[in-house]
Amino acid sequence: MPRAAAQTDLFTQPAGPRTLFDDAQGGVRYWPEFLPRALADDWFAQLKDEVKWEAQRRPMYDRIVDVPRLVASYRLDEARLPAPLADAGARLREHLHEPFNAVGLNFYRDGRDSVAPHGDKLHMLVAGHPVALLSLGSVRRMTIRAKDLPRTPLHIDLEPGSLLVMSYASQLTHEHGVPKTREPVGPRISLAYRVRPPTKA
Repeated sequence: MPRAAAQTDLFTQPAGPRTLFDDAQGGVRYWPEFLPRALADDWFAQLKDEVKWEAQRRPMYDRIVDVPRLVASYRLDEARLPAPLADAGARLREHLHEPFNAVGLNFYRDGRDSVAPHGDKLHMLVAGHPVALLSLGSVRRMTIRAKDLPRTPLHIDLEPGSLLVMSYASQLTHEHGVPKTREPVGPRISLAYRVRPPTKA
């Protein structure tokens, strides 16, 4: 993939936990090998077949368009929770000491699937708790950029079994997304663990 001279790449840094940028709540941190590759591959195969994926549509300007990926979501206390999601949640709670109670899934089938730059919806998060993103399947590039100028983007290839943790504060200052690509890429599933507010009775 071409790399613009003004952009910051993170691919050549040593493997292991590293901070992409910092803030008062921990910023954005990346573990390239959080899960063993064999386990990540096994979870991908299970979730690809077991999850009830939804194809959503959304309004855009004067028309309705397909959301360019498949999605699903679960509360971690659901009886129907697939086993890999429960296992991943337990590992993340232990590793990060965070009370994750929900997970959102995105299934990127090929390079045409994407998610536009965005920050998580704050009213759907409990303040102060991070978002933890586990990647399964093929490598896909994520772009992270500040909302304020000069908005120099960071690009990182999310490896299978990798963990990206974004602080609550980073949702106020930065956007993240997975752009479309013409490069040959295989399918990828992302698991986004969050601390959601209690559901209303």
